[in-house]
Amino acid sequence: METLRTRAPAKINLTLRIVRRRTDGFHDLASLVAFSGAADLLSLSPDATLSLAVKGRTAAAAGPDADNLVLRAARAFAAEVPGARLGAFLLEKRLPVAAGLGGGSSDAAAALRLLARLNGLANDDPRLFAAARATGSDVPVCLDPRARLMEGVGDLLSPPLALPPLAAVLVNCGVAVPTASVFRQLGLAPGAVFEGPALPAVLPGDRGPLIAAIAAVPNDLEPPAVAVAPQIAQVIDTLSAQPEARLVRMSGSGATVFALTDDCRAAAALARRVLAQEPGWWVKSTILR
Repeated sequence: METLRTRAPAKINLTLRIVRRRTDGFHDLASLVAFSGAADLLSLSPDATLSLAVKGRTAAAAGPDADNLVLRAARAFAAEVPGARLGAFLLEKRLPVAAGLGGGSSDAAAALRLLARLNGLANDDPRLFAAARATGSDVPVCLDPRARLMEGVGDLLSPPLALPPLAAVLVNCGVAVPTASVFRQLGLAPGAVFEGPALPAVLPGDRGPLIAAIAAVPNDLEPPAVAVAPQIAQVIDTLSAQPEARLVRMSGSGATVFALTDDCRAAAALARRVLAQEPGWWVKSTILR
């Protein structure tokens, strides 16, 4: 059978409310998630010994292959589907690592999609979702990478949302931000509730009102992430100073920052200007869906 291939798109948290810290130490969240055209690439050579090779610009930062979420997802899949066909994975890393883009989780979800295709499983097979949950809290939302609401610890997902495509620029200054450090800085005690605004029950279908609705609900992890990595503030300030930027916000637990613009042309112009100013940064113009 020929090699199977898929993309693992970056996950963008357009909003991210931390609703409470549970008594088990995990945090319940509420997030409007969309996915970017920027992506890692994953391929699977069927029926070879289960393995993973990693190449690409950020491969070294992805850590030891044995700890990669792709292999963890494959093993979770094998546990859910006894006798499943597996194979050799090749991951081309294009996204920054530890960057608030869900790159590892999206890679893992891509592995599950390839294994489902290889083994004739439907995309909505509950064993696929069970393997995703066993792999990591952000993996389920990445299984079917379309805009939706994510709640709980990432396990409660809305149906896909028909959002208008959002032109955006993604910027990462190269600093890795460990998620655990950000949550420690947030400092919620077990059982504590974190009050804040919520998205409207029905999101606007037009780009302008949608951006306004997104702007009214923050990323609660942005202030603690800036405290952990002050370089994020420089990225926010740089993007906010650009005339094309309609909304500037950090994604996930950082350090990637996105700017929403009116259209693709404005995003491309903004990206060129920022890259000329900061050639060492990772800068991508894209569409969020």
